[in-house]
Amino acid sequence: MKIIADFHIHSKYSRATSRDMDLEHIFQVAQEKGINVVGTGDFTHPEWFKELKNKLEPAEEGLYKLKNQIGVNQLTNTKQNLVRFVVTGEISNIYRRNGRGRRVHNLIILSSLKAAEKISNILSWQGNIKSDGRPILGMDSEELLKIVMESDPRALFIPAHIWTPWFGVLGSMSGFDSLEDAFGENVKQLAALETGLSSDPLMNWRLSALDNFTLISNSDAHSPAKLGREVNIFDTELNYSSISKAIREKDPLKFLYTIEFFPEEGKYHYDGHRLCQVRMSPQQTKENKGICPKCGKKLTVGVLSRVDELADRETGFKPKNAIPYKSLVPLPEIIAEALGVQSRTKTVDEYYKKLIERFSNEFAILLDVSLKDLSAFTLPEIVQGIERVRKGELIIEPGYDGEFGKVKIFQEEERKIKAQNKLF
Repeated sequence: MKIIADFHIHSKYSRATSRDMDLEHIFQVAQEKGINVVGTGDFTHPEWFKELKNKLEPAEEGLYKLKNQIGVNQLTNTKQNLVRFVVTGEISNIYRRNGRGRRVHNLIILSSLKAAEKISNILSWQGNIKSDGRPILGMDSEELLKIVMESDPRALFIPAHIWTPWFGVLGSMSGFDSLEDAFGENVKQLAALETGLSSDPLMNWRLSALDNFTLISNSDAHSPAKLGREVNIFDTELNYSSISKAIREKDPLKFLYTIEFFPEEGKYHYDGHRLCQVRMSPQQTKENKGICPKCGKKLTVGVLSRVDELADRETGFKPKNAIPYKSLVPLPEIIAEALGVQSRTKTVDEYYKKLIERFSNEFAILLDVSLKDLSAFTLPEIVQGIERVRKGELIIEPGYDGEFGKVKIFQEEERKIKAQNKLF
């Protein structure tokens, strides 16, 4: 069975997260997008965990479904997309080791709510797990890994968005230069590594030290609209054991590929200073010796520079056992570009809903529906946008220092010509 999975998300109990990140909205949007398995996020938060226990019920082994799908507005099309939940959460580990500060975010995927309750009870003695859906704990990442695996031997422990400057294990500010530095001999227990929005597999393949690890991609969504901006595509039975085995064994027949952001769109791809509106490529950063030319302070070193610093291969190398990937732009952004409006508008939402109702879900539209069928149903500009995204024909201003990159599908000259044609 083809399965689209997004494991890393957050609930309404995490900071800077939409109030709509409840189970009902997550379920609804997962249906629209075609996501079959979605993480619960934030399993350590007591109030969120109560909701998980009250609103979810066991489905296939290790997976859960929303009870009676209550409070959910069903789509108008006849074909409903199956959605299951898997227990997940993220921990922010901020601690000192050997006199240096360390910062690492870790994603945890669990085999059951029972395991989640057990681990949460242990972690409640390590810090305040009530203050945030993604709790900050002053414990070593290696110690957290031990606790998780001892409590649930079937758990998947995955360093999150490994290249982001502040909290990725290989990020420029994390305090580590290798996975072995962070996890010691226990590095063998890591199930996978998460690429994050600002890097893609091609960038990660430059490090031979990562060859033995499976690379996964997730949305890290803080609002329903952001679900599925990165996902994993499997061909397995629909249960926890089959999916986790495909990840651990890095089986290309079971783990088919990941869907990625174009990494330039990620908010830490380039180096820079957001307050000074300074964006720099790795080469420009070297020329400026890592200093902002406006304020004289150190630049935030982004993912591309950090990969370049640690890499032992040139760009373009692909390991023999690598899982493939595809890069996409979310459908609402394509529609907005085609119409020349902002993505969060009523007009974009109307076109989006009509396309979903006709073709089942967003991923089907982005990946599978023929351009001919799309052309028979919607505007040629939208079809052209989808075609260009499939081909990777985009113009992107890279993101930097917390500022998302800007994707353009159509050039300004094209827009002017189209506007003139409409007049005549």
